[in-house]
Amino acid sequence: MCFDNVINRKNTGSIKWDMMEEFKMPKDVLPFWVADMDFKAPIGVSNALHERINHGIFGYTLPTNTYYETVVNWMKRRHNWKIKKDWIIITPGIVPTLNFIIQLFTKAGDGILVQRPVYNPFTEAVINNGRKVVNSSLILRENGYKIDFEDFEKKIVENDVKLFILCSPHNPVGRVWTKEELLTMGDICLKNNVLVVVDEIHHDLVFKANKHIPYASLGQNYSNNCITCTAPSKTFNLGGLQISNIVIENQEVFHKLNKYLENISLAMTNVFGIISCEAAYNTGEAWLEELLDYLEGNKKYVQKFLTEKFPMIKVIDSEATYLLWIDFRGIAMEQNELETFIIQDAKLWLNDGYTYGQEGSGFERLNIACPRETLKLGLERLEKAINNRL
Repeated sequence: MCFDNVINRKNTGSIKWDMMEEFKMPKDVLPFWVADMDFKAPIGVSNALHERINHGIFGYTLPTNTYYETVVNWMKRRHNWKIKKDWIIITPGIVPTLNFIIQLFTKAGDGILVQRPVYNPFTEAVINNGRKVVNSSLILRENGYKIDFEDFEKKIVENDVKLFILCSPHNPVGRVWTKEELLTMGDICLKNNVLVVVDEIHHDLVFKANKHIPYASLGQNYSNNCITCTAPSKTFNLGGLQISNIVIENQEVFHKLNKYLENISLAMTNVFGIISCEAAYNTGEAWLEELLDYLEGNKKYVQKFLTEKFPMIKVIDSEATYLLWIDFRGIAMEQNELETFIIQDAKLWLNDGYTYGQEGSGFERLNIACPRETLKLGLERLEKAINNRL
């Protein structure tokens, strides 16, 4: 697979490339925002989809036993996590599932804990369902973001928190939580009867110096008190196929969510989502290894470029994901001014840090899952804009 190939995604209905007008963006901005990749999925996925298309019948479809076996084998092979078929619920995506979980396992007004700056649909799901957002901010140190465990427990106790949404690996700051960090959070949640919902959608996208530990693999106490949300979408660029695998060992919790999905007629699944997930997990591992090397090269390219040319702009050293968290506070702009500068002067479309919570003010999130030529063009635009301003 050559990740250097630039593929034209315009006029394909791409949210990333075709929605400038809808998002009130100039037509000539270069997008590095929403978290999908500008790379083709593994050829095994395309081949499997073509085979089904050639079959020509796309009737109501349920996953076969081989689908579940494939997911179980992937988790064991890639993450040393032993799960069972009877723990897996297939849903059309993690974000809608998160809303279902909030509706099912909490009541109006209940406190739900998040760790900002964090993926904004977490906060939106809490607010949209009439629950209370409780925030225990991550703390930025010289060597990256840390958890304030004293504040974490204090917020849980003071707000009678019922549910904690954990982002692991973390989006947008790129942390891969250590076993000790996961255990400490888990013990606090067990002590205070807080259900843990862990979004592990980026679990396959971990750079070589780090290792993702599935929260539920810590032990049965932790697995029985959590809902793990996984999907092949970030790993293999399958976001538009709308499939996720929710893993729940606790059978009472499992059946409650499964029944809810049946009641709202979401128990049926997308035929192409099923096929793509199974094909990706069965045939895409070599592709993934090449992707990780390429993404690490892109990360180092951005770090080197900004360190040499604009040392006042700091790249947080990401341990995972293809999303870089960049600290622009050194160029002394107010948030609104920075937002305008990035869009109007640099002609770039990034994710503004404040959307992940006030802790992200002065930061921008940059998607590096693109050919290096595209990344180079974006950084050159930024360089020209900054030089014109200085």
